[in-house]
Amino acid sequence: MKKLTSFLVLAMLAACGGGGGGGSSSSVSLVTPPSTTPVATSAPEHCAAPRASGTINPDTNKPYGDVQGTLFDEMAWIAAFVNQSYLWYSEVPVVSSAPYTIGATVPYINPSNNSHTTKTLATNYDVDEAYFNSQRTSAFTASGKPKDQFHFTYKTTEWQALSSAGNQGGFGFDVTLLASSPPRKAVIAYTSPNTVAAQNNLGRGAQFLTVNGVDVVNGSDVATLNEGLFSPVAGKSYTFSVLDQGSTTPRTVTMTAGTVTLTPVQNVATLPAPNSNVGYILFNDHIATAESELIAAVNQLKAANNGAGITDLVLDIRYNGGGYLSIASELAYMIAGPTNTAGKIFEQDTFNDKNPFSLTTAQTIVPFLSTTQGLSTTSGQPLPQLGLSTVYVLTGSGTCSASEAVMNGLIGAGVKVVQIGSTTCGKPYGFYPQDNCSTTYFTIQFKGVNHAGFGDYADGFIPAGTGTAANNLPGCAVADDFTKQLGDPTEARLAAALQYRANGTCPATTTPQRAKKSLQAIESGLTLHRPAARDNRIVTRPSQLSWLNQ
Repeated sequence: MKKLTSFLVLAMLAACGGGGGGGSSSSVSLVTPPSTTPVATSAPEHCAAPRASGTINPDTNKPYGDVQGTLFDEMAWIAAFVNQSYLWYSEVPVVSSAPYTIGATVPYINPSNNSHTTKTLATNYDVDEAYFNSQRTSAFTASGKPKDQFHFTYKTTEWQALSSAGNQGGFGFDVTLLASSPPRKAVIAYTSPNTVAAQNNLGRGAQFLTVNGVDVVNGSDVATLNEGLFSPVAGKSYTFSVLDQGSTTPRTVTMTAGTVTLTPVQNVATLPAPNSNVGYILFNDHIATAESELIAAVNQLKAANNGAGITDLVLDIRYNGGGYLSIASELAYMIAGPTNTAGKIFEQDTFNDKNPFSLTTAQTIVPFLSTTQGLSTTSGQPLPQLGLSTVYVLTGSGTCSASEAVMNGLIGAGVKVVQIGSTTCGKPYGFYPQDNCSTTYFTIQFKGVNHAGFGDYADGFIPAGTGTAANNLPGCAVADDFTKQLGDPTEARLAAALQYRANGTCPATTTPQRAKKSLQAIESGLTLHRPAARDNRIVTRPSQLSWLNQ
């Protein structure tokens, strides 16, 4: 699935209820979902390849209960799990598991557009992943997008490494496709610090020309491009020809892929005069380590200007696909503060009519969290807060899920959200990651709404959108600017935010109607490719958090 969400675009080129509640709280009587699956007709943990006896599940600190079974047992569990907990279970087709065997070629659905292809099954994981792929709705939204673009799996060990420590394989750069058909253009959106990419001075805007000798611009060897740019093999060396931003001469860079530790908050600053009372935060991932980094960021901004702090904030989440909703709730509270959030909820989650986790209405409410949850800090510590009534949010098509929840939660609390950039991905949905037999499954299980009861943004939040729909926000439609560094006041989106803050206008080249259409065209082929687990709204298990979070 990682490959599907990474370079599937290039593969295609060659032919990815509101409710009440209390105020901000650190101690709420919410109950986590059970640590096993909802009641289903097939037993879990009957595995074709059981984990070794005594292997500890870090979510429960108890051994896994794997026993000997077959792949057909695993697929029977998948069908029961989806039928019990999937938000749209009644729209899932009945699919026989009989054809799903190692060596077989089976139908496969591309979640990004619901197109049909095939997949050859080489491993147990392939079998489970392909069968799970068949267990989803194939309906579309009003705008023509697939209703469910977010149904995926992860090898459990990889998911645990990414979600808890921010570790993933690669070089440390995140790539965007600016042109999705030959002549293609693949450039770096940003580079994580202290990585091999950073050591080789690969920065924002650098264009990839070749990967291991294969032409990125016009080449047909998609497998090599896919691997080198999006799913490199750990320990393997790759050679790239790159054209740095502003340069006219390509250079060759050879790097060995390894484990990359993500830095979710990379840039925190107060902007130069005349905007010295404006704070800027670049926030890229709602992973566990973001908790401590966001606290440090807010404390830095509170101490700015000799302790006077800031009066306005630009939150740059253009590349933030989401993650833990508890991080989103903490961040929203730190932006809005106790006065704006008192007596209001951050989000309420609605499930299918089977109520698969047997939650009461009160247990579906996500509060504005005012204390740490212990993801990367000591739990129960008061969060710093800015107490702002307006926030300027920089967005892109990769702004998804938990990031959209930050926006929606703030709107529900009465904070004005000014959106600069392009339409967000549109994912008001989430799930509880569920392990079975060394694979972790992610199937949409709930929809979130804010304090005002709004959650209908499956087609995204739209900057400077027309009409009265609640997903049309004030602001400016502005294309991403890869000629400037993120956080540079002259970078197009940040500059537009500062202009809108100053006089309520947008840059002349991005009038709302014209820009909105052009950006939709631009960003239909402009996609930041990330592992699927970084583009979601996730609920963790009780052993990890003191409250039901995502």
